[in-house]
Amino acid sequence: MSVKNIILITILCFLFIGGAYFLVAGGNKPEVKIITYSASDKEKPVLEVKETLIDMGKMKVSDEKEAIFIIKNIGTKPLQLYNMTSSCSCTFGQLIYDDKTSKEFGMHSVSDYLSDIAPNTEAKVKVIYRPSIMPVYGPVERELYISTNDPNKTRLVLQVKTIVQ
Repeated sequence: MSVKNIILITILCFLFIGGAYFLVAGGNKPEVKIITYSASDKEKPVLEVKETLIDMGKMKVSDEKEAIFIIKNIGTKPLQLYNMTSSCSCTFGQLIYDDKTSKEFGMHSVSDYLSDIAPNTEAKVKVIYRPSIMPVYGPVERELYISTNDPNKTRLVLQVKTIVQ
């Protein structure tokens, strides 16, 4: 066997072993730690959202529209936002906090993203509606669902409505 063949076989073995490792290790995500509180706790996160419904007006089925919701933590402990999903394949969301933007999440791509919103700070949730994915016409309402560790508001529902023409 030539030296070239030995080097080639060695490189291929390392690539195979490395690839197998990344396939196996890639599925092992670190466990997310959700901190829980009871409603009677004095120190806890408190979610405040001024509006949970935004009217996006009229749009064409080929359009894409966005709405921004502001979420504030008025409590004394970090507010955790996680398990974000939507009510339809045509509706997506993104969490924006501390100059970081999550990947888009939706009905079939539940977010594994977790964000800790520090006390007295706010985050933005962007809702993106793309009616061309599931074409419907007339009045439409879609929702985004976000789990929280606020003991008095464990699930946040944000709605957008529009008239698709």
